[in-house]
Amino acid sequence: MAAAPLRRALKECLCSATKHQPSQLAQAARTLSYANNGSAKFQKKHSSLQKQAKRNLSVHEYIAIDMLRESGIAVPNGGVARTPEEALNVAKNLTSHDFVIKAQVLAGGRGKGYFDGGLKGGVKIVYSPEEVESIASQMLGKNLYTIQTGEAGRPCNEVLIVERLYPRREYYFSIMLDRASKGPLLIASSQGGMSIEDVARESPEAIIKQPVDVFKGLDRATAINFAERVGFTPGSVEAAADIFLKLYKLFMEKDCTLVEINPFTELNNGEVCCMDCKISFDDNALFRHKEIAELKDWSQEDHREVEATKYDLNYIGLDGSIGCLVNGAGLAMATMDIIKLHGGSPANFLDVGGGADVEAVTAAFRLISSDSHVKAILVNIFGGIMKCDVIAEGIIEAAKTLNLKIPLVVRLQGTNVDDAKALIANSGLRILPCDDLEDAARMVVKLSDIVNMAQQAQLNVSFTIPI
Repeated sequence: MAAAPLRRALKECLCSATKHQPSQLAQAARTLSYANNGSAKFQKKHSSLQKQAKRNLSVHEYIAIDMLRESGIAVPNGGVARTPEEALNVAKNLTSHDFVIKAQVLAGGRGKGYFDGGLKGGVKIVYSPEEVESIASQMLGKNLYTIQTGEAGRPCNEVLIVERLYPRREYYFSIMLDRASKGPLLIASSQGGMSIEDVARESPEAIIKQPVDVFKGLDRATAINFAERVGFTPGSVEAAADIFLKLYKLFMEKDCTLVEINPFTELNNGEVCCMDCKISFDDNALFRHKEIAELKDWSQEDHREVEATKYDLNYIGLDGSIGCLVNGAGLAMATMDIIKLHGGSPANFLDVGGGADVEAVTAAFRLISSDSHVKAILVNIFGGIMKCDVIAEGIIEAAKTLNLKIPLVVRLQGTNVDDAKALIANSGLRILPCDDLEDAARMVVKLSDIVNMAQQAQLNVSFTIPI
């Protein structure tokens, strides 16, 4: 899981929790809240950058490889291609006779994935430039499906072609931020070239860890000792330690949350090389690295999540039937919990935050209603900074603009709640108000079931009749 971007990890956590134990959502809420909240000063000064990316940014492998190369770290020779013709030219310019072609998709498990056209494997060994061109034509423009992408897949718009090298031994190495050690943590294993999660599960003793004092940094003696503990051969220890030090420098200078090399190899000629690389960056530090912020590949994101960032909304799509619009990550998780408690299933996580206006609320409804699986919507707002009357105006505007045909249950409490109730009552729209959250959850679950049963019976049910 450490290799996955935070967004994907959180989404998997949410999906798993909603299917099993609702109480597990609390941890996901804390993760989301931590990932999305920078300092108030940063948000005010760099609001436009905040909107571009809200979770730990990950870049494609070819970009990460270039960063390693610029840091003086040995990596395979190669290049990126966006068309089969470009792939052919890259292969011809390499001195190797054998090549590795890798789909550039932000998801783990590429090697075991498959493409729309039937090609199996997002990482292929090929033996001629012409074969590189053929394989590239079967990858580019297609969706790759892996264990991490789910049924939606991820588009492959670029491929990386590198020379094939012949490792004598393969290791795993990463640097990540670790709460327990209160700073960077080195993680390595002599069992590289495979899923580190599988190694940790089947052979936990093979995982070697080394906390680093963030104030002192990683010194050469510690790097050499760590290489020896991991199991590098005596002739490669010094070279491995050199790369550890360079990776740590990159990690700190670029404000990374993760640098992962798998496999980290000893070659047949005794050299040490980083064959693969994954890097994630701390979004709260992107104001120092605008050039990195511009590297984000939006095509790899759920289009609804991309749209949500334009309005500073925190949105994650799930697989249920009840849309949720809530302010505050904790309240959003509690709302999802109580929906599960009454037999329903949330279709999304959507936190409008404390500064949403009518336009943002309308955008939130547009996101929720764009999901064809949504049969009913529950709005649960506790007005503090966010005023209830503003939410009410947004609800009414959205219901009229989007011509909502599904049931809408609204529970408002807090600042200006009486004004909000008056606005809803006088709107002439079929909006069902509730003061009690449990009553609201029970009602939205029943309405969702009614709509679902009606659709299965091919009956058209309308909830737009004025009160």
